[in-house]
Amino acid sequence: MMRRVYISAAHKSSGKTTVSIGLCAALKERGLRVQPFKKGPDFIDPLWLTQAAGRACHNLDFHTMSIAEIRDCFAMASQDADIAVIEGNKGLFDGVALDGSNSNAALARHLAAPVVLVINAQGINRGIAPLVIGYRHFDPDLPVAGIILNRVGGARHEAKLRAVLKAFTDVPVLGALWDSASVSITERHLGLIPSGEHDEAASAVERLSRVIQDHVDVDAIAHIEPGERPVSVTARPRRRAVDLRIGVPRDAAFSFYYPGDLEALAAGGAELVFFDTLKDKRLPEVDGLFIGGGFPETQAGALAANSGMRRAIRAAIEEGLPVYAECGGLMYLCRTLSWRGATYPMVGALAADAQMEEKPIGHGYVNLQPTAAHPWWPGGPVTGRAVVPAHEFHYSHLVDVAADTVYAYKVTRGHGIDGQNDGIVYKNVLAGYAHLRDVQASPWTGRFLDFVRNRRPAAGILADASCCCCAPSMAGAPCDARS
Repeated sequence: MMRRVYISAAHKSSGKTTVSIGLCAALKERGLRVQPFKKGPDFIDPLWLTQAAGRACHNLDFHTMSIAEIRDCFAMASQDADIAVIEGNKGLFDGVALDGSNSNAALARHLAAPVVLVINAQGINRGIAPLVIGYRHFDPDLPVAGIILNRVGGARHEAKLRAVLKAFTDVPVLGALWDSASVSITERHLGLIPSGEHDEAASAVERLSRVIQDHVDVDAIAHIEPGERPVSVTARPRRRAVDLRIGVPRDAAFSFYYPGDLEALAAGGAELVFFDTLKDKRLPEVDGLFIGGGFPETQAGALAANSGMRRAIRAAIEEGLPVYAECGGLMYLCRTLSWRGATYPMVGALAADAQMEEKPIGHGYVNLQPTAAHPWWPGGPVTGRAVVPAHEFHYSHLVDVAADTVYAYKVTRGHGIDGQNDGIVYKNVLAGYAHLRDVQASPWTGRFLDFVRNRRPAAGILADASCCCCAPSMAGAPCDARS
């Protein structure tokens, strides 16, 4: 049976992400096929775990997925792996539900994955014993295979911690990482800087791998015995023959894509055509666009400078090209983006302006109810429609939104665009702050692709469009061709 290990912690900011990244890389260096997973809604940590393991990291999330879907995703992604590394979020017993049914401990139990607990030992010595004893006794049936001590003050501190744990607990210490800048990756709002933006991502992963190999018993972790519960794989539907080309920007501005969504688009008959909004001057020939999230604010100058791409996208939208945009993609389609005292021109297709703030506007789980204006949800009145589970992570909000804006969703949990609505609908565009996942509760990729197929004759692919105001439907529109 494939081995698996669940990396968790007593609380957030304990160091489990850097441990998970370094462990994935260290196991890979031993010749093992390592399949990474991340609990909950997250884009940035999975990018680093993907880089470290050399395999796409999948998210396992109780809010958007049923337990059966979680097990199937886990089994499908890791079916040819030697070991799975699952990184938790927050603390081992943390979760939204009071009964712990969506906690890290619950997920570890569903996956029969032994837990390795990362403990931030800064400022603690003998007190670590009651902490570990409490975690063991809180759920005595949950297998805790070992502890990795992090932010240890030095040799004397490490020796005392090890002695205390040996004397008062039965949980082995699998490693100790001294407090050092070498065990860190630069952070900013929303967490770590994405690996795609990190100038030395490969060397950072190599550094973390070396730290883990030098200070953690990697071999012991690689040989932790998993539970015996079988995890079955539900048969996947047959892949549809390719009949569409969907453009997907993937660059330093837009990198937030769930791998399951991209896989579902491909299985649904789409050839994914990746392009760069910062460097490419025109759109590739496509039937539709999926613009994901990311950090367009950090790349705002480069996005603004590439006026050729901005004009091409706007002209294509005006001619009817179907577009689905999430969060960063929404910001890019607005008139302007303002951050740190500067304002930058964006695509200008949506009658709104994006403005960054210092504190998060929307962060966490979202529930959406589609309205009758939704372009690719099945028809019928909004009453009785299913709730769509999603995520949102944004420090921006929209200002000067046109009064006649039409929305695809009512927000029943979360913030969305204005606390009540999300998903601006304009022509064949749907752009909102929510991040969808292609799951049973929200099979969005198939619906979007069918929408693209139905609109294709009228889409008028504008791969070579060079000036927005040259499009018939945009006569008289402001043009920044000389900006």
